[in-house]
Amino acid sequence: MSAPAAAILGCAGPRLTERERRFFREADPWGFILFARNCESAGQIAALVADLRAAVGRDAPVLIDQEGGRVARLPRDAGRAWAPPLEAVARAGDRAAEMLRLRARIIAHELAALGIDVNCAPLADIATPTTHPVLRDRCYGATPGAVAARARAVAEGLLAGGVLPVLKHIPGHGRATADSHRALPRVGAAAADLRLTDFAPFAALADLPLGMTAHVVYTALDDRPATISPAMIRLIRDELGFAGLLMTDDISMQALSGSVGERAAAARAAGCDVVLHCNGDAEEMAAVVAAAGSLTPAAEARAAAALARRGAGEAVDIAALQAKHDALLSATGHD
Repeated sequence: MSAPAAAILGCAGPRLTERERRFFREADPWGFILFARNCESAGQIAALVADLRAAVGRDAPVLIDQEGGRVARLPRDAGRAWAPPLEAVARAGDRAAEMLRLRARIIAHELAALGIDVNCAPLADIATPTTHPVLRDRCYGATPGAVAARARAVAEGLLAGGVLPVLKHIPGHGRATADSHRALPRVGAAAADLRLTDFAPFAALADLPLGMTAHVVYTALDDRPATISPAMIRLIRDELGFAGLLMTDDISMQALSGSVGERAAAARAAGCDVVLHCNGDAEEMAAVVAAAGSLTPAAEARAAAALARRGAGEAVDIAALQAKHDALLSATGHD
């Protein structure tokens, strides 16, 4: 049996078109990702997830960005609304990690009910006074130790609910002052400072099963964004020790130049295992699949190890977890 395409793809709307079914059957992407455009109601989402898997004839992973806060894709009948993480950890103080673990466990319960088994969280990016607003309130704190502990708690909460976490944005997006959806961020900090601060939480979380690269240039280390930089991918693997399946951030974001096919090829050549393409555009998806090729044997092994950590989740009293979470938000403490 041939390896799946080294791609994670979106679809255009809340239901698959016949064209999309045929394309996914032929292209056989490793996984899929959902956005708000795909999510109308709980029943519709569950049906779409089942249809995506049926199109490739296997239990393919289905991803979503349900971070808890501003970045959330589920409608209100399928997922709770949450205060932004940076605000919530300030309110929870010394109990922030426990609060985030509870939040992640509840989110995992909501996702699992829909058949979604991968969540693009935790973020291990460090908030700074100049972090771009598109990211800042999504962060878990301003110090490496606090961020690592809280990100670990999010990952544990998701895994306890049978949902795989995706560590992002490796090796650190917090110093970026530009929005990588629209422009290429350049970080000019010294390599020693990056290793001491920005990169440290990712090294502490290097055992997580899935990770996502940052479309950020670290000028002290390379002149290319990490996603397409062989030097930065080697740093992620060899220095930070990340051994999981490594996916790109969305390859259609404007931080990267060239066609989506050229971007996908560059990311794979740099060492990314899988190319993430999110907008559901049919022509772009075809170009990404053609350029990305199939999973390598090493990537297949990393993918299998990650998917083996999916599970049914422990039975819990969600109402009790919610009450405990809400009580922790009234705590006081310091980052």
